[in-house]
Amino acid sequence: MDEKHLAIEAIRKKLIGKRLNYKEIYSIMDQISQNKLGDVLTTYFAASGFSKGFTDDELYYLTRAMVETGEKLQFKGIVADKHSIGGMPGTRTTLIVVPIVAAAGFKIPKSSSRAITTPAGTADDMEILAPVMLSKEKIYDVIEKANGCVVWGGSFNIAPADDVIIKVEEVLLFESYDKILISVMAKKIAFGSNHVVIDIPWGENSKISKVQDVQVLKRKFENLAKRFGIKIVVLIHKTEEPAGRGIGPALETRESLLVLEQKEGRALDLEARSINLAGNLLELCLEDCPKEQKDFVKKHYKNCFNWATSILESGLALSKMKEIIKAQGGNPKVTSDDLRPAKFSHKIKAKEKGVLKSFDVKNLTAIARILGNPKMKKSGIYLNKKIGEKYKEGEEIITLYSEKLYNLREAKETLIHLPLFQ
Repeated sequence: MDEKHLAIEAIRKKLIGKRLNYKEIYSIMDQISQNKLGDVLTTYFAASGFSKGFTDDELYYLTRAMVETGEKLQFKGIVADKHSIGGMPGTRTTLIVVPIVAAAGFKIPKSSSRAITTPAGTADDMEILAPVMLSKEKIYDVIEKANGCVVWGGSFNIAPADDVIIKVEEVLLFESYDKILISVMAKKIAFGSNHVVIDIPWGENSKISKVQDVQVLKRKFENLAKRFGIKIVVLIHKTEEPAGRGIGPALETRESLLVLEQKEGRALDLEARSINLAGNLLELCLEDCPKEQKDFVKKHYKNCFNWATSILESGLALSKMKEIIKAQGGNPKVTSDDLRPAKFSHKIKAKEKGVLKSFDVKNLTAIARILGNPKMKKSGIYLNKKIGEKYKEGEEIITLYSEKLYNLREAKETLIHLPLFQ
């Protein structure tokens, strides 16, 4: 039986609920990575994972096969990384965490995704500042120069099957929890990461709505990391709204730069979350550092959260981000003031005074996509008010932006059926 027929038989076997061995799983990943199965069969496989799920052994086999059917990076020593499973638009911590950790002296080659279920992925946002489609050789060069990078994971055949599966999932705007796990861990392993922090937001408006599901996913991350010899910390937090106010590539990136620049009016919730992630990652890395370094951090900062805060407040993180941007081929002189939203806009105003109770995140995402995200990078949504903030009659609550007047009109008409807030 040739590899394609073996892969098809394996997909059929999984669809009826049977377990797969490594040979069967490898054949699926191999054929998908070479685009030999086509969209229909690939979709069937993605659907089988969504409906039936995978055993711990199958998750290990899938991750291993996804890595082994693509290119890999190798670095010496401690290699840090962080990943959020996403699902909440506008929360762009990576562009803050990476320069903090890199400025602390650790390598952090960050593989990022493009948008799947949100208006923008981290790679879509970083592309505002610098090219993200880097070759393997170029990534080595950037890490050598700046300690960190933020690149698109599909730029040079890293876990190629993942990007093919993402394309079929993108149409339906869904990802199974197991697929999230495999995708994240495969990219981390392929990039040589050995110290990883995973960020899992949950809540009614998040990708994962039930705390029980979060706990299951946390266990699976920890189990898989252990099997691959990776040190991991999985952080869980309830999330009901974006951290920051901007949604869409340009607006999200501007928010991150404002935090790095430490400008007045920056999103303090985004800053706090970024410091928490960076602090946890620095703690994880410091565990395997020489005693002298541990003593230095303890003496000068007491803990890694203070260390991360100091790096941010001192401007070291901003300087490091400029180094990363330059090394990746972007303009290091870019500032938050340079990132302006699209010229066409529509303000959603309060009909009466009140307090903002909640956002409908799914509707925010739908409207952002109608406005043109992620391809129209200056399009997006700005949250003039956040949950708990008061507003007066006639005061702006949300502003819509689009590069094309047609998209803005479509979004305005759709608002009748898709309310954005209460």
